[in-house]
This record gives sequence, C-alpha cells and structure tokens, in this order.
Amino acid sequence: MNEEKNAYYIQVGNGEIMRRATDSPWNFKIYANDEEITALRELFDANYSVEWQNFFRAHVPYVQYHYDRQNDGYDGNMKQIYEMIYELGDDEAKEHIKGMWGL
Repeated sequence: MNEEKNAYYIQVGNGEIMRRATDSPWNFKIYANDEEITALRELFDANYSVEWQNFFRAHVPYVQYHYDRQNDGYDGNMKQIYEMIYELGDDEAKEHIKGMWGL
C-alpha cells in the first residue's frame, strides 16, 4: 500500500510542521505521508518534554551536561529528527543536512 505523500515545511527550532510555505518561516521541505508526519511530530513532542525536564534540572548546579540523561535524550531525538528530514526531504534539505554533518 503506497500512501500519498504531501509537502510539509519544517521549522526545527520550534518543532513546527506546516502544510503551506507561507504560514511561517521554515528550514526544510519534506514529502511525507500521515504516518511519517505522526512519527516526526512524536519526536518533536518528546523533545519539548525533555526541554522542560532540562529547565528544571538546570537549577541543580552539580549536574554536568555530559552526565545528563535528559540531554542525551534530547540529542538522540534531534539526530532522529534530522535523519527523518534527510530521508523525506527535497534535494535542498538533503544537501543542507549533508553539510551540517560534514558528509
């Protein structure tokens, strides 16, 4: 079953997924089906939750960044987000992400 893919515009910084390029500034254009968009939305939502955990943890001065589970989770989610954007993205998105990762 080959579900139809639609164009979406992604703003990574605030986790926005838009159907129209004119709705808001965006970073990447992707083509995805409903299932793929749901998976991407879940990754953005997970990072939003981790950001709140990090906010509260930031008030505990003895925790170092590289020993922090929440930061590891955030970093892992961001890696998955960029991997999805790379897989679903247009040529410009793919080239940009290759440049970010030094590929």
